[in-house]
Parts: sequence; structure tokens; C-alpha cells
Amino acid sequence: MASVPAATPQVSVEAERQAFYERADTQSLAPLWTRLKALVPKAPTPTCAVHCWHYDDVRPYVMESAQQISAAEAERRVLILENPALRGSSQVTNTLYAGLQLIMPGEVAPAHRHTQSALRFIIEGTGAYTAVDGEKTIMQPGDFVITPSWTWHHHGHDGAGPMVWLDGLDIPILAFYNATFREDHHEAEAPVARPTGDALARYGSGLLPVGHRAGSLNSPVFNYPWARTRDALHALTRAGAPDAHTGHLMRYVNPVDGGWAMPTMATMVRLLPAGFSTQAYRSSDSTVFTAVEGNGEIRVDGQVLKLGPRDIAVVPGWMSYTLHADDDWALFSYSDRVAQEKLGFWREQRL
Repeated sequence: MASVPAATPQVSVEAERQAFYERADTQSLAPLWTRLKALVPKAPTPTCAVHCWHYDDVRPYVMESAQQISAAEAERRVLILENPALRGSSQVTNTLYAGLQLIMPGEVAPAHRHTQSALRFIIEGTGAYTAVDGEKTIMQPGDFVITPSWTWHHHGHDGAGPMVWLDGLDIPILAFYNATFREDHHEAEAPVARPTGDALARYGSGLLPVGHRAGSLNSPVFNYPWARTRDALHALTRAGAPDAHTGHLMRYVNPVDGGWAMPTMATMVRLLPAGFSTQAYRSSDSTVFTAVEGNGEIRVDGQVLKLGPRDIAVVPGWMSYTLHADDDWALFSYSDRVAQEKLGFWREQRL
């Protein structure tokens, strides 16, 4: 009787593939098919977390920082608002930075410039100023102030009492493109060549100088005073009902071209009348909110964030949220929406 040959050992498909992957790795190659669903998911997967900073809780730390270091030594005396899911990154979202900056009477935060664009939203105090590209502006609570990319700027305080503002920058965006540059001025204060209020007078009154040519992607108005903004918001309440998903929502505008006030960060302000609740809404941009006046709640992902004046919250992109106003509730916000729109992939969903 003929003998039966022994069965040939079969190498598993997975083991064979793994051996192939290891050989390919020696040439810095990797198989897309093992990573495709993670690289191109069906919907955004948030990398940051929902979070709220109550100003009354963080203010003692902000004030104590003045005992630890001077504005001149620190260059910018800021406590970073770091997202709990991004610890160690100095980021509030995957694309944005946020911090609370303090300047005390008589101090100067020295002049420098950088390729990052910055916004200041004034939280507390009066009498401080920022000087941007040769013009000084006095800052008041609720003012939205722009520091455009690569413009000399410094801060000072000629008044009494502490001054605190929310800093928002596009630092992570520029880091992604490896496009970060900075330069320190040889003097603590950069030269001021134009009178206070010049930019607002020239560009912020529905007028433009004849022959004006845009010299930057930013609005030439660099201080949007809260008094004007507040009047505009409350005027809307007399003209009709708020949008069901966003409330009375307005964007800060570049008067030269009607676009966003800044090229990478979308700045908006809204008013929700007392007792008003929005329907669920989500968009692909992660958003930082701060309450200016009134009280309310942001409800998102099973969490309830109570925001009163000066409280700050972050909502990751593509997470559904609703807003609920206890009384007339004004909210300032910034996000990377404008950058997403320019690149063609911003998306919203009204639920």
C-alpha cells in the first residue's frame, strides 16, 4: 500500500502579511489598508474635550501670577487655558490657543511681533491699552481687539486695578504648517504714530478713505467696542425672532471686503433673549465661548455647562449642543471656521 505524504504546514495569511509589513517598514513604507478607516473616518472624531473655566475659580490664580512674575519678565503674563484632553500641548482645541492675560497698573508688556494672529477679548478692568502697528487703543470690558499677523504690538496700563483679557491665537495652525516666526522689538514700546481712535474713525463708521487698498487679510479696524456691539445686538431683538439654532448671531466683519475680521479665526457674538433655548446644532469647527452679559447653559454630550459673565467654555467640533438663556445672555465666541470655509470643508448641521 502506497504511503500518504505528510501535510505541508500552512503559513497563516495574517502572519504572512505581518512579515510583509515588517519588511516594508525597513523602507519607511506602511500599508494604507490597515489605517484607512482611521485616516478617513465617516465623521470627525473630536480630539479635545468639552470643558468650562469658571472665572471666579481661576481668577485667584490669575491675580497671584502678578506676585510670581512681572509683565516685563514674563513678556506676556498669561495662564494658558489648556484643554484637559490635550494636556501639555498649550492648546484649547486641536487648532486654537486660549489664555488669560494679566497686566497691572504701571506695567508694560514689551513689544514684539509674530506670524500668529491674535485676538483679545477684554474680561475685566479699565485703563489698559494695546498698541498695534503704530496706534494705541484703550480697552474696555467686552471689547474685541485684533493683533494682526506680523504687526508690532505691546500692552500697557495707565489706569488703576488689574486688567485681564482672553487671548485667542492660531498658534497650532501655524505650528502645523511650520510657519512660525517672531521678532522682539529693540525697545519695550514700539513707536505710536497715529492718534487713538484713528482706525475706527477711518474704517469703522461705514466709510472708507478714497483710494484705500487692503494691506492685510485682517480688518483695518482693530478694536470693536462693546458699547457699539451691545447696541446692535439688542436692536436685533426688536426686528424679529432669534434664529432657532443660533439665536441672534452676528459675525465681526472686515469693512473693506465684508469678510471675516480675521483670516484664520472666526469671531462672532450672539444674544439669546431671556428664557430662549436653541434647537440642537453642530458644526465642524471647535468653538471657544465666553459669556459677556447674563447667564445661561450650554448642554453638550450629556454635560451642562453653566456660564455667567466672564466664564469660558470650549465645545469640540461636530458635537451637538444647545444653548439655554436664563436672562438676556450675550456670548462672544471664536473658532477656526473661517479657515475651514476658505479650504472648502466647513460643515454645519441643524438638528
